[in-house]
Amino acid sequence: MPGRNLIPRHVAAQVDAALTDTRVVLISGARQVGKSTLVRVVAGDRLAERRDLDRAQDRAAALADPVGFVASPDLLVIDEIQRAPELLLAIKSAVDEDPRPGRYLLTGSSQLFGMIAAPDALPGRMESVELWPFSQGEIDGDPDRFLDAVFMHGPDLRHESDVTRAGYADRIVRGGLPEAVSRADPRRRGRFFDAYVQALIDRDVRQLSDIQHKSQLRTLVRLLAARSATLIPAGSLESTLGLSRPTIARYLRALEEIFLVKRIPGWSRNLGTRVTATPKLIFVDSGIAAHEVSFDARALLRPGAPFGPLLESFVLSELARQLTWSTQLADLYHYRDRSGYEVDAVLENRRGQVVGIEVKAASTVGPDDFRGLRRLAERLGDDFLVGVVLYTGTATLPFGTKLRAIPVSALWQVPAPG
Repeated sequence: MPGRNLIPRHVAAQVDAALTDTRVVLISGARQVGKSTLVRVVAGDRLAERRDLDRAQDRAAALADPVGFVASPDLLVIDEIQRAPELLLAIKSAVDEDPRPGRYLLTGSSQLFGMIAAPDALPGRMESVELWPFSQGEIDGDPDRFLDAVFMHGPDLRHESDVTRAGYADRIVRGGLPEAVSRADPRRRGRFFDAYVQALIDRDVRQLSDIQHKSQLRTLVRLLAARSATLIPAGSLESTLGLSRPTIARYLRALEEIFLVKRIPGWSRNLGTRVTATPKLIFVDSGIAAHEVSFDARALLRPGAPFGPLLESFVLSELARQLTWSTQLADLYHYRDRSGYEVDAVLENRRGQVVGIEVKAASTVGPDDFRGLRRLAERLGDDFLVGVVLYTGTATLPFGTKLRAIPVSALWQVPAPG
């Protein structure tokens, strides 16, 4: 089991490369995903000063003298830049006067340019790298390359698995936050999740949004976990929470900006007006979602447990992680039309080629499980590369032209193409 100091090597290489030709590099991601550890590794071979805006004295100095705070002849590392977004204008001025690459390495636990207080100061001057909780391949020691492999091999992709349903449940409830991964005792991991979510609400969400209903916000997080991997219009939660639709929408944006949840947009490519554009919501970390609905690995396997929705959320978040480092440039969507056809994940690359993915918690699949994928294939023609049902069985099985059932563990076990 990895320790707290494990870092994703491919992301470290991405940041290192960005510093060689970009003036400002921002590493963004949820708290405790390893941003500080990554920065130590990347900046270790460079002359660098480091300042942390979570420290009151550093934050006070930044607000009192932004220009002096960012002045540095060498690489300057500034942690938690969202705590003093006013610094961005001072950084802009500094890099315009001295455009050498590798001037600033920033970290942030909020989506910086979603913040009202963040000035749009660095277009063309900054490269952003998004850091997620550990992927399954990172935990196991090998970078995940399913996304590259499925676009290259299409229906020729094969994978055999020895992962059981119990093994998948273990991975879902563990999640990928380094502190949670390092805690083998489920009770200690649960205490970490409780403290983690509460700290996000008490500190980060309150910084981003005017929170007047703190208890309802905690309830909202639990409601979202219970509806993970579903379509959640803000209006659908009004009666349960007793809050207005604009307030709920604002809270949802704040939870997304601190990387607790992610909304997957609906996909249409102008295939008709009967396609729904409502986004699908997932938790960035499946361990938090499982904890919020009070399910451990054993309980998740019982009849009536939300194993299916949590497995789908788990798969979507793993795909989203891979998009941040894959050589295949693609975007992640879901598909659902008003005729009842839906596909859990739609991956479209820059050439307009599409891979459709359905997620099934069962260890067997049948033709009906490909209903949405067949619809997508009919509408897309040659642009449809392959439709995959990821399931908890062990073998790759054909279900027609360009349709395959493949074990879920292919996400992190298939080798890189070539």
